[in-house]
Amino acid sequence: MNTPLRKVGVAMLAMVTLLLANATYVQVVKADDYRTDGRNSRVLYDEYSRERGKIVSEDAGQVLAGIEPTDDATFQYRRTYANGPMYAPVTGHYSVNYGASGLESAYDEFLNGSDPRLFVRRLSDLITGSDTRGGNVRVTLDPAVQEAAYQAMTDRGYTGSVVALDPKTGDILAMVSTPSYDPNELASHNSEKQQEAWQRYRDDPDRPLANRAIRETYPPGSTFKLVTTAAALENGAGPDTEVTRKSEVELPGTSATLENFNGSTCPGGTLADALAHSCNTAFAELAAELGEEKLRDTAADFGIGMSDLRVHRPVAQSQLGDLESDAALYQSGIGQRDVRLTPLQDALLAATVANDGVAMKPRLVSELTAPDLSHVESFAPEELTGDAAMSAANAGVLRDMMIASESNTGGGGKDPALKIASKTGTAEHGTDPKSTPPHAWYTAFAPYDNPEIAVAVLAESGGDRGLAATGGSVAAEVGRATVAAALGGG
Repeated sequence: MNTPLRKVGVAMLAMVTLLLANATYVQVVKADDYRTDGRNSRVLYDEYSRERGKIVSEDAGQVLAGIEPTDDATFQYRRTYANGPMYAPVTGHYSVNYGASGLESAYDEFLNGSDPRLFVRRLSDLITGSDTRGGNVRVTLDPAVQEAAYQAMTDRGYTGSVVALDPKTGDILAMVSTPSYDPNELASHNSEKQQEAWQRYRDDPDRPLANRAIRETYPPGSTFKLVTTAAALENGAGPDTEVTRKSEVELPGTSATLENFNGSTCPGGTLADALAHSCNTAFAELAAELGEEKLRDTAADFGIGMSDLRVHRPVAQSQLGDLESDAALYQSGIGQRDVRLTPLQDALLAATVANDGVAMKPRLVSELTAPDLSHVESFAPEELTGDAAMSAANAGVLRDMMIASESNTGGGGKDPALKIASKTGTAEHGTDPKSTPPHAWYTAFAPYDNPEIAVAVLAESGGDRGLAATGGSVAAEVGRATVAAALGGG
C-alpha cells in the first residue's frame, strides 16, 4: 500500500472510531439526560400516550391526582386534580409546558411507568400487547384533617401554613400552604390557558406557588421556648426551678432591653409558670445560663439544623443562627434574632414532646403500588436523628407545662374534650418589627394522654388582626379545628 492510501485509511479508521465513540456517548452515557430533558418532545409524547399512575390518600383511598383520556391524538391523557388548591403543596403539578413539581416530580418515573421497579410489568405488557400504565403513589394524608386545616386558613384569608403529624410514626396528616393554586389550570392541554395561569401565579405577590410548609423559614417566636425548656430540663432544671419574674431585662453588653408581652411582670417565679405565661425575660436568661453548646445540642435532636431532610423534595434548613454572645442567646432563647424554622419543623417540636422525647422523620409517602394495585414498595417509620431530644420523664414534665400553657391561651375553638397541650408564638420580623404585624404561631398535640396528632399553624403578618395579633388570637383556632378533625370532632 502506498503512503497516500495508508494515510487515507488511517484517517477513515480514526473517523469511524470517533463516530462510534460519539454514538456510544450519546446512546449510553447521555441517554438519561436526553430522555429527561424537558425539550425532548418525543419523551413527552410517549408519557402522554399512556395512563399515568394516581396519587391517592392512605386510608380513604381518595384520588388526589387522577387521569382521564382525551380526544387529542398527540396528548392522549390529561392529569386531573380533585380539590386541586387544597392538595397542591403535596401533589404539585404535571404540565405539558411547565414540567412537574411536588410529588409529580419526585415520583415522576414511577408515575409514568418508566421506573426500573416496574420493568417486569412493562415486559409483560409488551408480550401481551397491553397498554403500559404508570404506578401509583399512596400518601399518608388524612383528607378530613387536610380539609379542616385548609378551610380554616382560607375562610379567614390567612397567608401561611398548617402541618399536622402523627407523633408516633411521623406520618404527615396534613400539609397546607395558603394561598394556593389550582394545578388543573397548569395541566390543561390548551397552551394559552396554561401560559395565562402560570403568569398569573408567578406575578401574584402572595406567591401561591410557594410551599410555605417546607420551603420557607420564619422566626418561631415563643414556640421555640419548648426547645429552651427541653434543654433546661435535660440539664438539671425542673418545673419548680426558680426563674426571674422581671418585666424586662437588659441585653448583656448593650443598652437595649428585652421585655415580656405588654411589659408585664411574670405571674410566677418557676420554670413552669414561665412557660405557662410565656415570660420572655425568664427564657432569655435561661438560654444564656445554658450556653450555646447545650442549646444547639438539644435543638439538633429536635431536627433543627438538618441539611438533608426531605419530604418529596428538600426541606429548607431550619437554624439557630450565630449564638456568639449572651445578648444573642437572650434573643434566640425566645425564638427571635436569627432563629428560623419551617412550619414542618415547628410541628416536630410538639410531635417530639408527644412521642416521649423522640423525633420521628416526617413521612409523606407510605407505599408505591403497581397499576393493578399490587405492592411494590413501602416506607416504614424512622427516627429522625437517632438521639432522643429529651428523656421520656422530662417529656412528660414538658407535656404538663404545655397543658398549663393551653389553659392560659385564648382564641376560638376551645373544647375540653380535645385534651390539648400547646404553645403559642408571636414573632417579630421585618426591618421595623415594632411597626410590622407579627407572625402568629400555634403548636400543639392531642390528646395529651395518648397523642394522635401534633400540629403547627403559622399565620403570616398578623393574619386578620394586624399589629394586635397573637398566636392565641389568630393561630390557635385553626390548630384546634385541625385537631378536632383528626380526633373525629370536626
